[in-house]
Amino acid sequence: MMRRLIRVFVFIALAWSAYWFIAGYGLRNALTGWFDRQQELGWQAEFSGVSTAGYPFQHTTRLNNPALADPVNGTAWSADWIEFQSPAIWPGRQMLRFAATPQRLSYFDQTTTVQAEEMQAELHLQPGVALVLEKMALTSERWLLTTEGDPQAGGQTLSLVMEQSGAPESYGIASKIDGFTPGDDLRRLMRSASSLPQSFEKLEMDMFVTFDKPWDRTALEIRRPQPVSIDLRLAEVKWGELRLFATGELDVDEQGIPTGEIAMKAENWRDMIAMANAAGALPDQAVDPVTRALGFMAGLGGNPNALDLQLNFRDGFVALGPLPLGPAPRLVLR
Repeated sequence: MMRRLIRVFVFIALAWSAYWFIAGYGLRNALTGWFDRQQELGWQAEFSGVSTAGYPFQHTTRLNNPALADPVNGTAWSADWIEFQSPAIWPGRQMLRFAATPQRLSYFDQTTTVQAEEMQAELHLQPGVALVLEKMALTSERWLLTTEGDPQAGGQTLSLVMEQSGAPESYGIASKIDGFTPGDDLRRLMRSASSLPQSFEKLEMDMFVTFDKPWDRTALEIRRPQPVSIDLRLAEVKWGELRLFATGELDVDEQGIPTGEIAMKAENWRDMIAMANAAGALPDQAVDPVTRALGFMAGLGGNPNALDLQLNFRDGFVALGPLPLGPAPRLVLR
């Protein structure tokens, strides 16, 4: 009896080992083959080496010195290494671990360095050749973005989650950043170098987005899915005495032009007008009329420092209540 159990155990161990090596080989070839296909499409897609570990219960595939660049969109990314971890039983549950050393993000001739601790991403894909996205999440401990050595933004923690909800084309998207700290350039742009604390107290967003197709492998290989409707459940910003809440729904046409309303509540809104003007979103000649009109509207609510208003998106333009602001931004993913 004992000898038979040993034979069964040895057979199972050999079968599992064979499966592990075959699956690991297939996963490794899938990753390296994707890089080869991107090169055929005109991308820069390269790495210096690949290795597989994790036996017996998971597969860990590491790519050393990966670099990707899309010449059409002018975007590029590179790092010292990236690891793909998945349970051996199903490679569609990927955990991506990023090097703690700086990563480099480029948009045409501008390069931003990303320094992050414990940065990792989850990627849950449905079985099948299409590899439809079920969930994608990015988390990180302390992180910092710099451009040419100058800090641009940073934070204590970062959490971004995108998860399929209901229909295959619909995704819930949530983000939260603790201790978000804008860099000096951003603070100067918003004229807030001394009047506001170094870090935000709250920066959160929760919304549902329906796209024109599910997110799958074609999102990288052919084109990005485009939003057709956005349900903003809540966006909240608290920075010192400044507080902003927003909620609403938008429909988006094929050209990326939104239609709908976003309800907003702003506290200490006069400082926000100054920031919008400094950022170029509100022309100088519009500052005084907007301030007077919004002051009248805030007075109607009984609190001159708090303002309930609505952003109206119609016919390609956006208005703040009755006040036209200009062309609406196009919501197009490239």
